[in-house]
Amino acid sequence: MTRLSRMLIVAFAFSASQGFAAESYPDRPVRFIVPFPAGGGTDALARILGGKLTEFWGQQVLIDNRAGAQGNIGTAAGARAAPDGYTITLAQSGALAINPHLYSNSGFDTLRDFAAVSRGIEMPYTLVVHPSVPVKTIKELVLLAKRNPGKLTHASVTSSSQLVGELFKLTTGTNMLHVPYKGAAPALIDLLAGNVSMLFAAPTPTLPYVKIGKLRALGVMSNKRLETLPDVPTAVEAGYPELGNVLEWYGVVVPASTPRDTIAKLNSAIVRALNSTDVLERLRPLGQTSSPSTPAEFAEYIRVDFERWGKVVKASGAKVD
Repeated sequence: MTRLSRMLIVAFAFSASQGFAAESYPDRPVRFIVPFPAGGGTDALARILGGKLTEFWGQQVLIDNRAGAQGNIGTAAGARAAPDGYTITLAQSGALAINPHLYSNSGFDTLRDFAAVSRGIEMPYTLVVHPSVPVKTIKELVLLAKRNPGKLTHASVTSSSQLVGELFKLTTGTNMLHVPYKGAAPALIDLLAGNVSMLFAAPTPTLPYVKIGKLRALGVMSNKRLETLPDVPTAVEAGYPELGNVLEWYGVVVPASTPRDTIAKLNSAIVRALNSTDVLERLRPLGQTSSPSTPAEFAEYIRVDFERWGKVVKASGAKVD
């Protein structure tokens, strides 16, 4: 047998084994890295989605919360995972689109280290204040902040909520003090106690407190009102169109060299799950809107948001290190 013949046989065998692997995927449990603590919006989506994928596949989807550095630690772990489809990562807008501009070394390259699988959900940021803050609209808040520069405080729970606060200040010409927190839970404790004035956050952690009057929602950073907060006006209605499409998004990514066939199977299952009636019903009260996509659409979505927030970081001068 010639050397060329042996090489062709090996190549054919490898190709066949790859095809079989993709065809039988998954044939063992899949790890789902969530780069934030349990209890937040990312964790909620991962558990809902993971449960549905387990149902489809007959293989357990194991949630692995890897919190730290505003999502950098878990996201970097996802980038370093074996590219075989058995580790998927919850992609969050702050971690992928903002952190690389804020940190001198986030531990990953957003546009190089990941392959997009599907967008998961989108939700607009909301602006909520402690009831002791004497305002009921965004315009009243802006006037109060301008009369008291540096006195009002805005909490953040991720880099994205920090940058939404910076974008708000740039847009409205206000000066407020930023107070960072390591997660939604400690930020909410201080906000509910009145130790900070306000929070820019996705609606999931704040909705229950707005509903019972412990927090006051002033505005939704989108072009249309939230179904779960129908009485809260949008930033566009308040006269700030620049704040009309400020969204937090979650999705699923895998290491860049993951086989395309595996990505296609993952995408098909995730899109099916996100369109399932029971999943939609569970996402609705969280303020999360299902928004699945093709891998190519999600890759472009990430790229556009990455460039957008890079400009905001540069304009604001915000840095973590």
